[in-house]
Amino acid sequence: MSFLEFIWPRKKMLNNLKRNTLQLSLVLVFLYLIALVSLFFYQRNLLYHPNENNYSGDKLRVEVEEIKILTSDNLLLNGWFHKKDIRNYKTIIYFHGNAGTLDNRIHKLNHFKDININFLIIAWRGFSGNEGKPTEKGLYIDGQSAVNWILKQGAKESDIILYGESLGTGIATEIAQNKNYAGVILETPFTSMTAAAQKFYPYIPVSLLLKDRYENEKKISNINIPILIMHGEKDNIIPFSMGKKIFETANEPKYSYFTKYDNHMMEYDDRLIKALNRFFKSLN
Repeated sequence: MSFLEFIWPRKKMLNNLKRNTLQLSLVLVFLYLIALVSLFFYQRNLLYHPNENNYSGDKLRVEVEEIKILTSDNLLLNGWFHKKDIRNYKTIIYFHGNAGTLDNRIHKLNHFKDININFLIIAWRGFSGNEGKPTEKGLYIDGQSAVNWILKQGAKESDIILYGESLGTGIATEIAQNKNYAGVILETPFTSMTAAAQKFYPYIPVSLLLKDRYENEKKISNINIPILIMHGEKDNIIPFSMGKKIFETANEPKYSYFTKYDNHMMEYDDRLIKALNRFFKSLN
């Protein structure tokens, strides 16, 4: 056998291997691009979960009025208003997270029954039977509409406490900037939605694709009123390090309630309620 006869089959096999590898690479790149396009167009289905039910069976033990709030872009939002004394007590405006209904917050709201405080909780557009589709811009409108509504009921801006839960921290942070509210409470906050999403999709260029960014870390320095940050070290959705970073960046006066064992849905136990009460008293 000549040298050429010996080397030619191996050279041909190597060329075939290179060609097959290139074809496979092109297929993988094509599938990756298809995945990116799909994520871009359907990303809000991954971020907002109005039909998810984290809690069920909780009985409302605090008296509420079911109200409707008209937004500046003409959507009606469902809400619950608990009124004790609008002129003499502080009023919490509660901005819930990215999943579930108003009913899913009953286990929290019941604790306000024995506290001298009013509260208003609204459901976002697209949640709890509301019309519309949730977006960052839309939720900012919803949050500001809730503030405007409570002001019309006779509350003063300086008596309003904005309470953001998870995704709701993005709305609370946005609205609290350069305002004179009584205070802000952020439960399991994130630095930005870009950073939070990158944790779940490390191989996706999230910063290029993401529509709703909720950049809390960039905005927190614009808040110059008392702030309480609450977060659990076992949070498997929003890393505890993000809540700690928000606290470190926040202006004084600032307070923290950090726990070793709470997951993303923090336990509304006696310790947490005491932390809330201490914060409320510090505002008087």
